[in-house]
Order: sequence, then C-alpha cells, then structure tokens
Amino acid sequence: MLIAGPTASGKTNLGVRLALAVNEQGREAAVINADSAQVYRDLHVLSARPTQEEMRGVAHLLFGTWDGAEPCSAADWANTAKLKIAELHANGAVPILVGGTGLYMRTLLEGIAPIPPIDSAIRKTVRALPQADARAALEREDPSAAERIEPADASRTARALEVIRSTGQPLASWQRRKEGGIGDAVSLRPAILLPDRDWIYERCNSRFDHMVDNGAIAEVEALLDRDLSPDLPVMRAIGVREIAALLQGKLSRTQAIEAGQQATRNYAKRQYTWFKRQPPESWPRFESLNNSNMDKIVSLFQF
Repeated sequence: MLIAGPTASGKTNLGVRLALAVNEQGREAAVINADSAQVYRDLHVLSARPTQEEMRGVAHLLFGTWDGAEPCSAADWANTAKLKIAELHANGAVPILVGGTGLYMRTLLEGIAPIPPIDSAIRKTVRALPQADARAALEREDPSAAERIEPADASRTARALEVIRSTGQPLASWQRRKEGGIGDAVSLRPAILLPDRDWIYERCNSRFDHMVDNGAIAEVEALLDRDLSPDLPVMRAIGVREIAALLQGKLSRTQAIEAGQQATRNYAKRQYTWFKRQPPESWPRFESLNNSNMDKIVSLFQF
C-alpha cells in the first residue's frame, strides 16, 4: 500500500487507519516512512513525525533512522526501504508506505539512473553559476532537459547541466536506463490525497504555530550547537532556517513563524502540483478527507 500527498494532507492518520484495518483481518502491518525530513532523528518536531499516541501501537519504520550529519539520498532511502519491505513480506506482514517525497517513491518503484559520480570541479563550477547563466547553458547543451525543467528550478537545472558536462550524455539518456526498482515485482495499491488547498494551507499554518510552541526552537538550537554544514539536508529542512534566524536575533518570533508558515505553504503547493500531475493517472486521487470518506478509503484497501 502507498499513501502519498502534500504535507498536512492527512497521510499519517490514514496510514494508521489502514494498518489497524489490516490488523483486524488477522495480519500484521507496518508503516514505512517516505518523507525526506522524517528520516532524520534530529527533526522530530519540525518534520511532524508521528507521536506514540498518533501511531496507536502500529509499527513505524524509517522514522528518525538517519543522523542529521549523514545525508539520506533517494537511493539510500530506497535501498533501505526495499530491505524493510522484503522483511515484512517474508513475515506475511503488509507494508504501508506513507509520505510526501515523490522522488523517494519514484526511486523505489522505478529504480535509479546509474549516473557516474559527478566530477567535483564541474559540480563546483556549475553550482556557482547564477541561475540565468545556468539556464542559458542548459538550453545550449541539453535542450531536451531545458524543455522539461522550469526556468526557475535552480536545483534541477544545475543537476542536468552537471550531468551532461561530467558524463557527456544528457540526463534523459541516463534516466532511460533506470535500475533497481521494485514496481514490477510488487502488487501496489496506491492512494493520493489531494484535499482542498486552502484547507491544507490552514493546517500548515496551525501546525507550524504548534511546532514553535512545542519544541521546535529547542530542536533547532540543538542542531545549531552541532555546527553542521549548512548544505546538509537536515539544515535546509523547512523551519530550520527560519527558527535559526529567530535564535540569532535576525527575526522576531512573529516574523519567524510567518516565514516558516509561508515556506511550509510553498512546499505544500509544490507537492500538490507534483502529485496531481506526476503519478500514473490510474492511481486514485482523493479530494475529500472527512472521517466518513476516510472510512470509505480504508474500505477500498481491504483484502
């Protein structure tokens, strides 16, 4: 089973409901995290990792598994998730993937392109380019990638440019050779949650407010005390920079909360667009998530 969707869309609640429904049928079930922030043990509050109360006795795997000093790539997560899925299947249990990181899910199901390591000098040069220059270079050197990538998407622009410069082959060529995916080897039952955007945005706002009042500041303070590289994913997680600015006196509490809320809403918007367009059309989308409809969704997954 796979439950996907933007942040604050109700995935955690639905995943647990599904697991409990599986338990009622006499089988074990476990939730496997597919969220790139929730993998870090340093981000319990800011990643909205499920609490023990929210887990309701259901096993939750790959939550807080990586230390923040160790970046978890999509390939790292997918390889570990494959092992957990195999263990659950071997024991007759049902894995329930829950998360909002589309790249993680795509890597697990479709595999990953065998791109060789990027030459460090090329990466440094590309990453130092202003976005306008990088975009112009990509349009010259890999026009097909430029057609697929939004002009303002700096990270994907840089990635495509460094791949063609380092390997001599366009990114699309490598992506056609993906390997290691399990999509053809498992029976997947997906659901994408796409409730009303205004509803999600309101939840984003209230949740960030709650985070600040319930441990997020101490969490960021502990991260700053570790003096980790600002380039690490854990340091770029939503809320970390905003609360760090609060601790450093650059933002007031109100300003930090507003900035964190805005960053969360922006992220939810990007996720919403991705999950609306990228997964196969055959994957069911659910827009209404009241309790009655949640029960209906759970009933669709019964074995």
